[in-house]
Amino acid sequence: MDVQVNMWAVLLAAVASMVVGSIWYAPPIFGNYWQKLAKPDAKRAKDEMAQTMIATFVLSLVTAYILAHVTYLSQAFYGYSYVKTGLTTAFWLWLGISTPAVLVHGMFEQKRKKLLLLTTSHELLTLLTMGLVIGLLKY
Repeated sequence: MDVQVNMWAVLLAAVASMVVGSIWYAPPIFGNYWQKLAKPDAKRAKDEMAQTMIATFVLSLVTAYILAHVTYLSQAFYGYSYVKTGLTTAFWLWLGISTPAVLVHGMFEQKRKKLLLLTTSHELLTLLTMGLVIGLLKY
């Protein structure tokens, strides 16, 4: 079986993840709360903003590609609608990969539980949004 990935879906899913993040971490939404919990170095964040945004977008592309790839395999196996497959695949990858990684590292780094909850919630929304885009565009 050859896996077919729609690169437009990957690109748009990565863009969607950036939109979700910019809204989620906007000061009136969770930005101020996140800053209070995470306590980032403001000068370093400002100095490294361009690098951070480029790296974030590249990593979002990787995530979107993997999500599209696994969605294709899931759809071939289960035969759900494209949208349902995109959303359920995103959920299971969040639950089985993203959440454990965030929580394990967060616990060892002694991050606050509220910060871990905020981060995993953002990851869920991001992956579901990416899964929706990929499903709508048929991976």
